Amino acid sequence: MKTIHSKTIVFVTGAFVTHLGWKPWQDFFESKGYKTVAPSWPFKEESPAELRAKHPAGNPGLANLTLEELVNHYADIVKAQPEKPIVIGHSLGGLVTQIIVNRDLAAAGVAIHPVPPQGVIPYEFSFLKAGWKALGLFTDVHETYLMSLEDWQYAFVNEMSLADQQATYEANTIPESKRVTRDGLTSAAHVDFEKPHPPLLITAGDIDNIMPAHLSKRIFEAYKQNGSVLEYKEFAGRNHYVLGQPTWTEDAEYILDWLETH
Repeated sequence: MKTIHSKTIVFVTGAFVTHLGWKPWQDFFESKGYKTVAPSWPFKEESPAELRAKHPAGNPGLANLTLEELVNHYADIVKAQPEKPIVIGHSLGGLVTQIIVNRDLAAAGVAIHPVPPQGVIPYEFSFLKAGWKALGLFTDVHETYLMSLEDWQYAFVNEMSLADQQATYEANTIPESKRVTRDGLTSAAHVDFEKPHPPLLITAGDIDNIMPAHLSKRIFEAYKQNGSVLEYKEFAGRNHYVLGQPTWTEDAEYILDWLETH
């Protein structure tokens, strides 16, 4: 069983949203003595408004980004840290986190409401309803995909007030690569579930539509019990906007306690 000694955290952003949403989490963990970085995806460094202004054809680099390139982007950032870092990822960033943990590049990993690796087939209705448009079937793959407010309301911020749904949409949503989304169904999303790995925590929310708790639990159950630290935690009242809900500090406190316990 591995013990976590690292005091460095790399945050990995999910699809459809800006990396700037990690700022409160960075402040929280830095106040606890950690050094943190929350880099953007390639071609996503600008503000949400600037990125949306380039949609659909004004950001060909993003439109042509693949999952393999995205994983390698974050893997390079992880390897550049002065010590093996803790990697914390949300949604598709949770898939990237699992891959990086599987490569033994991290001291530990936390996958928050993660996209499943290859082999865990997401058949849950709410996942299919919330995410199928992002595949961009029968559309130009050289153009980006931008989630509509209506889709944002169902996929990310269900059960929040209309005012909050609209405000969070403006503050967070950005265009996305259809290639990255499609690659989640390929070997680019492969994880060896039997391989021993650094400590890994998978969290879920009971009202998340796009990554329902049932799916997160199936990801957890896909890993083999081989002596590696592996835990699953389901929180009540969390939708997919878990990083920005008023309850985010409770989630962060739980993750902090889990890291320091191990």
